[in-house]
Amino acid sequence: MVKAKAIVLDGYGINCPHETAYAVRTAGGEADIRHVSEVAETPALLREYNLLVLPGGFSFGDDLGSARVLANRLRHRAGEEISEFVKGGKLVLGICNGFQALVKMGLLPVPDFTQRVTLTYNASGKFEDRWVRLAMNQKSPCVFTKGMEYIDLPVRHGEGRFIPSGKEVLEEMLGKNMIACQYISPDGKVNEYPYNPNGSVGGVAGVCDASGRIFGLMPHPEAYNHFTNHPAWTRGANRAGEGLKVFRNAVEHIGANL
Repeated sequence: MVKAKAIVLDGYGINCPHETAYAVRTAGGEADIRHVSEVAETPALLREYNLLVLPGGFSFGDDLGSARVLANRLRHRAGEEISEFVKGGKLVLGICNGFQALVKMGLLPVPDFTQRVTLTYNASGKFEDRWVRLAMNQKSPCVFTKGMEYIDLPVRHGEGRFIPSGKEVLEEMLGKNMIACQYISPDGKVNEYPYNPNGSVGGVAGVCDASGRIFGLMPHPEAYNHFTNHPAWTRGANRAGEGLKVFRNAVEHIGANL
């Protein structure tokens, strides 16, 4: 059985690598935190790993828009290796700023380096920092959400509003169940503020590619790695670090398939 070995990117304003690496390790995998410049200068470094994780943060200060510089740097300096990484059946996870990078790099929803969707300024016009509830698409091929129905996770972003470039893109994503999870309210409705914290079209919180091996989401699963992370833990709610399920699914998939 192959053990999951993750490369977790760091540097230039990425600020969640340690929590993310901890989540991978707690889920049973191995994780190395490596600076973005290492991958840009030596893309072949990716060959040592079977899980690429782009954590949250504010890479390059989001100066040209959220994760735009990071996306360009990875695409133009390591694009060929990333493409081979994906073709080799390996997994890619982007969280928050990492999701923004995958979208703007053109790895999601189709990994051909063509941008089809974006993540832009929240409809509320402000930074949103709250816990949200997600409903997982039971028909989605997403490796990371397998066996999950609902989950509570925190969001903390100013540019998380998912918008497709056109109706045909959204229809393709719906048809192939590439929308892996959506924001919902306590009564199960989709697309209402503040339960949909950013105004995403269709309440989209996370998407995958058609293979289910590339996954990006705005909420932070690595931030729910222990039951005490949940704001209602003292009232007996959610007595588990449910965000770890995302990472366990990845570890188990790698062990069974690579």
